Amino acid sequence: MWHMKDVLLHAKQFCASDIHLVHRVAPLLRINGEIRQVKGKPLTSDNLALLLREIATPKQIESFEKTRHLCFSMNREGIGRLRVSVYYHSLIPEMSIRVCESNIRSLEELGLPPILNDLARLSNGLVLVTGPTGVGKTTTLNVIVDIINQEQRKKIVMIEDPVEFVHQNAKSIVIQQEILTDTPSFQEALVGVLRQDPDVIVIGEMRSLETIETALTAAETGHLVLATLHTPDSVQSVQRIQTVFPASQQQLINMQLANSLQAVVSQRLLPRADGKGRVLAFETCLVNYAIRNKIRERNAHLIYHDIQSGARYNMQLMDQSLLQLYERGEITYETAISNARDTKLIQTRGGATYSES
Repeated sequence: MWHMKDVLLHAKQFCASDIHLVHRVAPLLRINGEIRQVKGKPLTSDNLALLLREIATPKQIESFEKTRHLCFSMNREGIGRLRVSVYYHSLIPEMSIRVCESNIRSLEELGLPPILNDLARLSNGLVLVTGPTGVGKTTTLNVIVDIINQEQRKKIVMIEDPVEFVHQNAKSIVIQQEILTDTPSFQEALVGVLRQDPDVIVIGEMRSLETIETALTAAETGHLVLATLHTPDSVQSVQRIQTVFPASQQQLINMQLANSLQAVVSQRLLPRADGKGRVLAFETCLVNYAIRNKIRERNAHLIYHDIQSGARYNMQLMDQSLLQLYERGEITYETAISNARDTKLIQTRGGATYSES
């Protein structure tokens, strides 16, 4: 029978980023982006229930049985901070556990663009970090917060589900609120935060219409708002926000978004060509006068051209990042092509090199 300490030791030994505990399968680890199975007995329903009791409180288990899902964070000595997501599968509890980094690494170590330093120094507006699950959006948010914390005297309020990295006060005051522990929801937390004299508001994820609406209002009224969205690039991030509102509100939302949006950083983690880990690809959109006009006029699809031609402003399309990574030999041609929005750029500039190899 598996115990959580044994599972966590395996995760630490193999530097896993995630642990998956699934019925009738031995524990699974995500290593360099790939799922690998640990040698050992498959997990039974009784074993999974035991593992849950080892890490969750009776109150959390009661909540899980009532709502059918549970998300919380915890610290384990020798392992660090863990983000635990529990769900039912055929009436059996299963778990997905993210192993959080204990220290915030630098932009250079993470492969993030230097423009994040400039975004951290903004006094107001909305900055979005976007991408699919598991690409490091929360890590990027924490890097920006750490830059602010080390350089400026601000009050930073973070609303997270759950808290992944605990910030220590440096020049700033950092207040971290966890959903279901400190506050019922992102929306209710946001309403309360606006009464707490914040300079910077960090929203772990903009999930609902109400949360997006309140975030836009906060950004428009003098706060710096940092948030994540599960969207693949800048254009689709703008379109997601625009289309989530009913038709009667869209004109107002277009104006608010055009006035408040400062930047969108989209990212993906891709397998390295040598098989040794993953590398970050990113798109950076810095909202200028031309882009604001396109947002107001609901012509977001035309923003791709502004980003492509905005290199002197430190803008870059995801496809341009993919091409650079391929030309440096960091990713394969197949990886570049399969992740590109428009494959023509990769094919015309990268195809010749690929055909010769």
